[in-house]
Amino acid sequence: MLELLGVPYTGSSVLASALAMDKLKAKELFRLHNVPTPPYYMVTAEDDLGDLETTHGSFGFPVIVKPRGEGSSLGVRKADNIAELAQSIELALELDEVAIVERFIDGIEINVGILHGRPLGAIEIVPKSGIYDYEAKYTPGMTEYFMPARISATRYRGVLNLADRAARALGCSGPCRVDLLVTRGENEYVLEVNTLPGMTETSLLPKIASAAGYDFGMLCESILEGARLHASSRRPLVTRRQASGLFEKESSRIAKIA
Repeated sequence: MLELLGVPYTGSSVLASALAMDKLKAKELFRLHNVPTPPYYMVTAEDDLGDLETTHGSFGFPVIVKPRGEGSSLGVRKADNIAELAQSIELALELDEVAIVERFIDGIEINVGILHGRPLGAIEIVPKSGIYDYEAKYTPGMTEYFMPARISATRYRGVLNLADRAARALGCSGPCRVDLLVTRGENEYVLEVNTLPGMTETSLLPKIASAAGYDFGMLCESILEGARLHASSRRPLVTRRQASGLFEKESSRIAKIA
């Protein structure tokens, strides 16, 4: 709507935001750009879960199951066998039409904050429950944070570089956060890119920005200063009155359906 009205806005473009939110498309683009990401396969609501053992084949356990398009780690579960896998997929399919089954990577979870194309730093996350799920993310005291991440200087630089490549692969801009796993075997994997990182007291981008010299007010101002349009044309495609009329018409249509 803001693109239609010609009103500059903060964050990534509509396309980059949509690609980042779609975990399947994001993974496809990571692979296209040689950005390492854990092996995976998808299961849809139309697939026969009764034949799950054949579908899973030699993929192995444990695995992480997640909905294709959810955020905040909603519906994310770890499965150690076929029975748990089936339950996890059913849960994910309650939230989305597609579930992603991803190989579990035993490693350190690290998040990189990026602001206007510049990696600010990397923070290490240690959830007390062992998995960084919704509860661990939003419950104070459920997760320990180490800023900077406890890895060597060489690997630290490599992680920042990899996060930057991942964000660029999706065309992200403004503030974003890249979630990665770093293994003891000197491998790094990108899990996903968040184009609308949290700004709460437990959120990671403000913690990373603070270590880079940005207090909360400075971070907000910098984000606001980056507001812009992303469409090729800088001129509004419709007038504000036309856009308002379209919005009211669509709202009325949705209300009738509901």
